[in-house]
Order: sequence, then C-alpha cells, then structure tokens
Amino acid sequence: MTITSFADEYTSPVPLSRIFKASIVDSHNLMPKLMPQAIESIEFVERNGVAGSIKQINFPEGGNFKSIKYGIDELNEEKIVYKYTLIEGDTLVDELEKNNGEFKLKEEEIKAVKEKVLGMYKTVEAYLIQNPDAYA
Repeated sequence: MTITSFADEYTSPVPLSRIFKASIVDSHNLMPKLMPQAIESIEFVERNGVAGSIKQINFPEGGNFKSIKYGIDELNEEKIVYKYTLIEGDTLVDELEKNNGEFKLKEEEIKAVKEKVLGMYKTVEAYLIQNPDAYA
C-alpha cells in the first residue's frame, strides 16, 4: 500500500470551525451547490457521515473521473480532525492496476491537487464571508 500525504497552512478571516463544518461535515450538501461545474453530487454509500462511512463524489460528464469513493476514518468536529482513505476512483484504479499495486503521485500531480483544494477552500471561504450566519 502507498500512503501519500501533504499539508499546507492558510490564513482566513473565517473561523476554522465554520470552514470545517461547511467544507467537511456538510460537504455533501454545500459543495455541489457552490461548484456544480466540478462536483455533480456527493452521497453516502454507507452510513451517514460518521467514522466508518463511505462517501462517493460524482463528477460531471466529460471530466477525467466519473466518481471516487473514500472511507471516513475519523471525523471530530470538536478537535477539527478529519481523516479519510481513498477507496476507489476511475483513473486511480487503472493506474494502480498498471503499476501492480505500486503507485506514487508525481510532484506535478501533487501540485495540481493542492491547487484544486485551495480553489475549493477559497470558494467555501467566499461563501461564508458573504453568508455570515451560515455554519455559525
């Protein structure tokens, strides 16, 4: 098994608890509304968002992926901790099979993922600034 992780820090005028609730805890409702061009829907395949749940993100037609599934390993709103494991995804599975289980993201792929995550973060942040009572 290959484990890849990375971390970045960002400063925001929005309290972290609001960003966490909006972008993690309620992502299945908020993200498709804020970013319909990137996310068609998010649904729970198993359970309802607690640790042990399996979540599926469905992407619009014409993109690189149809969907990805991941398992929620830990979700703690009080400590603002979220850990998950990617279970399956269209091109991810193809890459894993081609590489016989050994898979490592290239530096440019990590950079692209970070840029997408930052874009999502900024979209949520802008929404929360415009809607000061949301997720308060």
